Amino acid sequence: DGRLTFFPGNQAVDLPSINFMKRHGTVFLNAYTNSPICCPSRAAMWSGLFTHLTESWNNFKGLDPDYVTWMDLMEKHGYRAQKFGKLDFTSGHHSVSNRVEAWTRDVDFLLRQEGRPMVKLTGHRKCVRVMEADWQNTDKAVNWIKEEAVNLTQPFILYLGLNLPHPYPSPYAGENFGSSTFLTSPYWLEKVNYEAIKIPKWSSLSEMHPVDYYSSYTKNCTGEFTMEEVRNIRAFYYAMCAETDAMLGEIISALRDTGLLGKTIIIFTADHGELAMEHRQFYKMSMYEGSSHVPLLVMGPGVREQQQIPNAVSLVDIYPTMLDIARIPVPQNLSGYSLIPLLREKAESEASPRGPRPSWVLSEFHGCNVNSSVYMLRTGKWKYITYSDGSSVPPQLFDLTADPDELTNVAVTFPAIVHSLDKILRSVVNYPKVSSSVQEYNKQEFISWKQSLGQNYSSVIANLRWHQDWLKDQKKYENAIDKWL
Repeated sequence: DGRLTFFPGNQAVDLPSINFMKRHGTVFLNAYTNSPICCPSRAAMWSGLFTHLTESWNNFKGLDPDYVTWMDLMEKHGYRAQKFGKLDFTSGHHSVSNRVEAWTRDVDFLLRQEGRPMVKLTGHRKCVRVMEADWQNTDKAVNWIKEEAVNLTQPFILYLGLNLPHPYPSPYAGENFGSSTFLTSPYWLEKVNYEAIKIPKWSSLSEMHPVDYYSSYTKNCTGEFTMEEVRNIRAFYYAMCAETDAMLGEIISALRDTGLLGKTIIIFTADHGELAMEHRQFYKMSMYEGSSHVPLLVMGPGVREQQQIPNAVSLVDIYPTMLDIARIPVPQNLSGYSLIPLLREKAESEASPRGPRPSWVLSEFHGCNVNSSVYMLRTGKWKYITYSDGSSVPPQLFDLTADPDELTNVAVTFPAIVHSLDKILRSVVNYPKVSSSVQEYNKQEFISWKQSLGQNYSSVIANLRWHQDWLKDQKKYENAIDKWL
């Protein structure tokens, strides 16, 4: 969650490596994902293109494996390139359950797709390495810096992708279990300031926006939660962020030990945030701040120190920024704009032949746990969220200055603002058209999957993540699917 990298969010947990980057570099106060779920978000970052252009509609559909990323271009231009850890931006990954949930979001039924969110303590007070796979990848990156990078005559680009602070799979929830367990050790939990943890306010279930209700239900969050449960989920999530921060610290230390720190640009960001029980939800897949607001910190030669940048930026800006750093001509068709002028306070005019950076950013979502395509435009103090065709589901408008917790939808109060933001949005993307092509895609994908199974599709669904609900009234749910098709 990007808000943890600046005040007041940073009061909840100690993040020394993030603080080091802030002291010696720049933090962006309003950085957003272009799609609040792993694969579509990463597809936007690696391509520099909005989601409706990559057509990365869900976690199963990303970029083609041979897509030319900014790293490929840098390699072509003489950079030594190295990747470790989670990439997750090409098509074809993630479980059948994940796919079917995304395709059937247009069906008129409610099924729980996740285990109920829970916390789990592991190890002892000296247990530092909880997420072993991430630590192994961090070790690989550290060794590469110390053994390879330090001896290179050419410039290098190193990418490290971590899984943390993503919640862990929950085996109790069945074989295709979702990731609803917040897991940490006492060592990391001690880094959390329980007094500073804010317990989020919730609307009553009957007052929730219809899409929020669907999300909360499918994420198994509509039941009763005690205040202690909510506080713990948030605390354990922050502890997982502290462990992530320590991995960043290992990279910074390796660069310092090899004498490379002063001549290396470091960028820290994430594919999405975590609601951690805000708006009666955990996970991502939402345009609320906890899910869509990502960290973005940059330090290194030419980057101003102790700078806070309020401009709205997003992950599509990474592609042109990387090319800018490497002095590679930036393609004109990108959705993003280089961050270098902001980082170095250049005049905008010399920055980009495409003209100045727009004052808005766009995020969109077409995957599971949300029963409609969602589009978010963030500009100034406003966040405008619209759904599907723009008329069948009521839009939301939040004034983030007056209402940072996004509890009061003021769309009806400010129709002129809604109209003008919707006009900007439609000039960027014909969103009703995109929504209907996603609906068509979902239907076709489901039909071909169903046909590949012969008559057997219902018993296969009965073993997916939502199986407990499905088996209670199989006929009802089959009928809903038939009606949809």
